[in-house]
Amino acid sequence: MPNPTETASWTSQELSTIGRAEELEITSSRGDGTLRPYVTIWVVRAGDEIYVRSAHGPDNGWYARARRSGAGRIRVDGLERDVLFADPAADVHGAIDAAYHAKYDRYGPAIVGSVVGKQAAASVTTRLLPRL
Repeated sequence: MPNPTETASWTSQELSTIGRAEELEITSSRGDGTLRPYVTIWVVRAGDEIYVRSAHGPDNGWYARARRSGAGRIRVDGLERDVLFADPAADVHGAIDAAYHAKYDRYGPAIVGSVVGKQAAASVTTRLLPRL
């Protein structure tokens, strides 16, 4: 779990920008502090929190590297922010699933199905925390 003294709160503008974005770009930090190449993924807002999920399981390259490093950066609609990668609270997965359905169901159940449900909740959900 990230050190709470290293995190800030999302501003209302950041929450709005990220929440309405179709996708964001995400990267993780290497051991030497440099950033890996960005990867484009889906993102959802549930309440005042931001979440991402790996559509290809916990061994997906970007996801495994992000979880290992614990830190990275996001870019979306002119916003660029350093983040920490954290585990979500156990009781938030229903809200995250609902946010994915509301935002992405138009892509069909096969695609949205890769990021919702018990499997996704248990193994591939990451909460993004803004870093100071």
